[in-house]
Amino acid sequence: MPDISTIGAAVIGTGFIGSVHLSTLRRLGVPVAGVLGSSPARGADRARALGVPRAYGSLDELLADPAVQVVHVTSPNVAHHEQVLQILAAGRHVICEKPLAMTSAQSAEMLAAAEASGRVAAVCYNTRFYPLNQHAHGMMRAGELGDLRLITGQFHQDWLAKETDWNWRLEVGEGGPLRSVSDIGTHWVDLTNFITGQRPVAVMAELATFIPERQKPLGPVETFTASKGATETRKIATDDAATILLRYGNGGRGVLTTSQISRGRRGLLAWDISGSQASAAWTAEAPETLWIGHRDAANQLLLRDPSLMNPTGAAAAALPGGHPEGFADTWAAFFRQVYGDVAGGGRKDSSTWATFADGHYEMLFCDAVLASAARGAWVDVAQV
Repeated sequence: MPDISTIGAAVIGTGFIGSVHLSTLRRLGVPVAGVLGSSPARGADRARALGVPRAYGSLDELLADPAVQVVHVTSPNVAHHEQVLQILAAGRHVICEKPLAMTSAQSAEMLAAAEASGRVAAVCYNTRFYPLNQHAHGMMRAGELGDLRLITGQFHQDWLAKETDWNWRLEVGEGGPLRSVSDIGTHWVDLTNFITGQRPVAVMAELATFIPERQKPLGPVETFTASKGATETRKIATDDAATILLRYGNGGRGVLTTSQISRGRRGLLAWDISGSQASAAWTAEAPETLWIGHRDAANQLLLRDPSLMNPTGAAAAALPGGHPEGFADTWAAFFRQVYGDVAGGGRKDSSTWATFADGHYEMLFCDAVLASAARGAWVDVAQV
């Protein structure tokens, strides 16, 4: 693998996911030149708390630092478009959190800029990098499951199940008109698109907001943390949950449910594929096991073990069988591949990280979901 220890990075955003990016870069030995917070004061405070040598006062200051070759964008969705365009114009590589933008018009512009720049531009769909998801991708490409016929699944959480739970994603102006679908549903869609090699071409969607009013804290609240202190009542227009029927380009069908109000479900990301030759199923609640189903032979349970997996799956595994890998390891596998491509001069044919083209598709998918929910009808993803 190319040496990535000489590639300098900077992280925009210092909350939960920004801290995940930072710790992963340190794990891989990538030097972090500094961070950019939501304000100079917060950036300075968080830089001290996280042990980062520098807090930039602005994006211009960050991009003027010659030590930075890759910029990680973990800011709220509303900031992605402007920040990414500026980063690419400055000739830097970029790794952007999902969803890529607020609208598909924005993501189309970001995709065009990325392609014109010749820089590495990745979207943070890290769940691709659970090794057994990579293995399933390899199985599908090898024809072991056959053609996609039916896929079902969900991404359910409970971190916004109370009216006192708050996060910037709840507000349309910060996160966009969709929430459960754009924030976690696009993880499922990207993951299953990656595994199956198929994309939904039409959707029939219903959105639900079960908590129409919430208590917004008057002070800052980080993702997955409880709010404290004084609050104000805010009306909520974004979706707490969604049910979506899917039609795929090859004639396959699917069903997806999303929820951020399912008590007891911290992160139930699951898929179940029925192929013409075999079936397979996986869940993030038991990420070390892949179920493989047969009609005329015994079913199988494959435990994550690189010595038993196909080359694609084995490449994403950092530890031998019997040594569990989890959420943090997906980020390491993801960043290791992206930074290897940066060091090598561009994306390799064998690379499996999500591109800006993938991120733009997710925005088109979200447009179709919104249109379908408003019309109560099937909507083609490419013709919204």
